[in-house]
Amino acid sequence: MKDFKKYTYIPAPPEEVYLALTKETSIKLWTGADVEFEEVPGTEFSFWDGDITGKNIEFVYGKLIVQQWYFGEENEPSIVTIKLHEDKKGTSLEYKQTNIPDEDYKDFTDGIQEYFLGGLVDFFDE
Repeated sequence: MKDFKKYTYIPAPPEEVYLALTKETSIKLWTGADVEFEEVPGTEFSFWDGDITGKNIEFVYGKLIVQQWYFGEENEPSIVTIKLHEDKKGTSLEYKQTNIPDEDYKDFTDGIQEYFLGGLVDFFDE
């Protein structure tokens, strides 16, 4: 199991980035796919037509999102922590994920960078 950490700059205030990550309608806009999401700890969620599924753990408005992402039933839960830091011209987003299975690491982290973080940046660049 491996961990992954990435910092990304987003040209929008932390509160707007937080809303893009926690409101079902906004998530559908930047992912371009079906989403099931509720900003409530303990609720299950689904991104990209079910390609990513998990459970919400914690929310701090404009600052923090903590989730558990699933990699099959036999693997330990993967914890995703997204921290939003105010920056001079927008938001510095810190993405950290633990317990990514070795065999999935490269394809998965490439996808996170291109589609999850990249999609979010593109959403605010447009």
